[in-house]
Amino acid sequence: MTGIQTPRIELYVRSLLPDGAHERQEAVIDCLQELDAEDGIEDFSVIVWGKQIARDSTGARTEEGEYILNRVAEFKQWALSSNVSLESFYQKHTVENDVTDEPYSAVTLPVMGLAEYDGEELRHVAPCSKGDEVHTIMDRLDRLERGESAAIEQTNDVSILSD
Repeated sequence: MTGIQTPRIELYVRSLLPDGAHERQEAVIDCLQELDAEDGIEDFSVIVWGKQIARDSTGARTEEGEYILNRVAEFKQWALSSNVSLESFYQKHTVENDVTDEPYSAVTLPVMGLAEYDGEELRHVAPCSKGDEVHTIMDRLDRLERGESAAIEQTNDVSILSD
């Protein structure tokens, strides 16, 4: 962060959740509301996404699909430039299409994802990993509560989600 502007947060959540995930989502939203009330963040929005999205043009047939694909691409670019990995959180796989018998490539989206912006610049994505260390959404929110920057220490031990 520049120190002048507090971050804007986008929280991505799944609508259909595995057991226990709803309570975790509520805890994160509660924390964001507290940070917002205390002016620890500029503001936040909650965006609902599905379990997966096609990685080709079929995923971008709607405005929402195009938005999600663009955000995932932006997250991947941030991970590459920050030398961190999103691979275990945005998993690629092949899906069999029962209608066309043509398999397609898809990305499974995490139950929750957090993107932190300074103005229009993406500063942090959670969850992410650096080597064996996982940086969770709650880790990032704890750092925001303490007023710490989004920087992750640089190392060369990382794999990046690739196309």
